[in-house]
Amino acid sequence: MNKLVLGNILHRPVRTLISIAAVAIEVIMILSIVAIMVGMINDQKTRIGGIGADIIVQPPNASFLSGISGAPVPAKVADVLRKLPHVSVAAPVITDLSTAGSVETIWGIDFQSYDALRPFTFLSGGPFTSAWDVIVDDFFARSGHGYHVGDTIQIKGHAFRICGIVEHGKGGRKFVPIRTLGGLMGNPDNASLFYIRSDDLKNQQVIIHEIHTTSGLQQYQVQTLEAWMSMMTPAHLPGFNIALNVVISIAVIVGFLVIFQSLYTAVMERTREIGILKSLGASKLYIIDLVLREALLVTAAGIVLGIASTQMLKLGMGVRFPTIAFQVTNAWRLRGTIIALAGAVLGALYPAWKAASKDPIDALAYE
Repeated sequence: MNKLVLGNILHRPVRTLISIAAVAIEVIMILSIVAIMVGMINDQKTRIGGIGADIIVQPPNASFLSGISGAPVPAKVADVLRKLPHVSVAAPVITDLSTAGSVETIWGIDFQSYDALRPFTFLSGGPFTSAWDVIVDDFFARSGHGYHVGDTIQIKGHAFRICGIVEHGKGGRKFVPIRTLGGLMGNPDNASLFYIRSDDLKNQQVIIHEIHTTSGLQQYQVQTLEAWMSMMTPAHLPGFNIALNVVISIAVIVGFLVIFQSLYTAVMERTREIGILKSLGASKLYIIDLVLREALLVTAAGIVLGIASTQMLKLGMGVRFPTIAFQVTNAWRLRGTIIALAGAVLGALYPAWKAASKDPIDALAYE
C-alpha cells in the first residue's frame, strides 16, 4: 500500500508540491504569530525583571500594561516613598507607547534613582549629559544599519543624541531623562509609575501596607514584581487569545481546503484505479486508509517544511529585527503539528469516503 501511496503522490508532482507548500504556510502562520506575540510577553517580563526592583507602585485605575497610562501623577511621590522605613530605592518612571515608525515604549527615567535599583552596564558611552540625550540597549544599537555613541535618532519628533549603549534587560530599549519625556507629553513633573527596591524581600508586605496607609497614596495600586509578572500571560492581555484563535482558524481553513481540493481531484482522476482495487477485493476501509495515508504523507512533508522555514525565519528576524523577540517553543511546534494534521484529516475524510463508496462496476466503466 505504501508503494501505491507514494506512486500516487509522485504521479502529480506539481499538485503535490502545492499541497505541501500550503500545509507549510499553515504551520508558518501558526508558529510565527505565536512566536512574535508570546515572545513580546516573555521579553517584557525578562526586561522588567532585570530592573532590580521588587515592588511596583502605579496610580489608581492604571493598566498593568506599561506605556498606555501616560504620566498622570507627580514624580515627587517618589520622595514620599523614599522616606518609608523599609524602602531602599524609589525611582519614578514614565513609560510612553510610541507608534511612530514602529511600536515601542520610550522610558523616561531619573538616572540616579533608576541606576540605583540595579546599575546599568555600559558597553560604550555613559549617563545623560544633557536633556536631549538618550541611552539605548545593545539590541537597538544592532538594529537597522547599527547605531553608535554620538549618533542622532528621532524620538517623538525630536532629535536625541545617543550618549550611551548598555546591555539589554533593564526595562526599556530607549531611555531619556524623565523631565524631557514628561515635557514632550505635556507633564514635565509627572510620572507613570514607581519602582521600589526594599531593604529586604521579607518586608515587601510591610512596605505595601505602609504605602496604603500613607496620606494621598491609599488608592494607589501596589504589588510585588512577582505578582505583576504573574499577570503577564496571554489570558490577561486584551485581544491576545482572540487574535491567536483567528490566525489559527484561518490557517486550519487554508490547510483543510487545500487537502480537500487536492484529494478530491485525485479521487476523481483515479476512479478506474479505485474500481480495479475494489474488484480485486479491496474493502472500503482499505480505500479510506489509502486516501488518508496519502493525505498524512503530504501533510507530514508540509509540517517538516513549515517548521524548518519558521526556524529560518527566526534566524532572519534575529539579524534584521533584533529588537523583536521571536520565540518558537517545542510546545507550539507540537500544537502546530497537531493542528495541521487535524485539518488534513478533516479535509481528506470526504474524498476518502467518496472513493470508498464507488461501485466497482461503474468505476471500471468510467472514462
